[in-house]
Amino acid sequence: MKINIPTKITIARIVAVALLIVFLIICTLLPQDSFVHITLGDSGIHLVNLIACIIFILAAATDYLDGHLARKWNQVTTLGKFLDPIADKMLVNMMLIYLIIPIGGVGIPWFCVAFMVLRDLVVDTMRFLAASKGKVVAANIFGKMKTVFQMVAIPFVLLGGWPFTYFDAGWGYGRICMIMIYIATVMSIISGIIYVKDNLHILKED
Repeated sequence: MKINIPTKITIARIVAVALLIVFLIICTLLPQDSFVHITLGDSGIHLVNLIACIIFILAAATDYLDGHLARKWNQVTTLGKFLDPIADKMLVNMMLIYLIIPIGGVGIPWFCVAFMVLRDLVVDTMRFLAASKGKVVAANIFGKMKTVFQMVAIPFVLLGGWPFTYFDAGWGYGRICMIMIYIATVMSIISGIIYVKDNLHILKED
């Protein structure tokens, strides 16, 4: 089977995420005082987090690129539609789990991560069940908003709250970055409930 360019970009994103996971695991096992901290304004940025932030932004950009090219060139395929959400979930959920560990002073509440990851597991399970019966579980606005807030909040958390810490070193990171994480969590819960409510019949069908 010939794989088109948009699907190749999606596969490259999956490979990049896998390599990033290995990189972060290795870095968390090494002595943290061996890494450089970079200062931007009132934010101290761990070098590992800066590298992870750059890779995350590039990978997130390819998420838009592969979809745009697939539609523009009329190359939307079943394989591409299957791999694209997998790549997205790998990227976002892996970074969320990593951010539970306060590397370089950065961390987000574990319960927010638990809610968002659990929501994705439930929704993806329902999508696979629906696909096996020839049905499509459509995305809702809350799910899209959740993804937007996740994609925006994660880089800022990795950067220690920069540039918000220019406003006030005492509350910039805690108030603004965490508010985005909490909004993403609420959107995740709401969208998950809507998915289950609207598609509960899939579980009841033989």
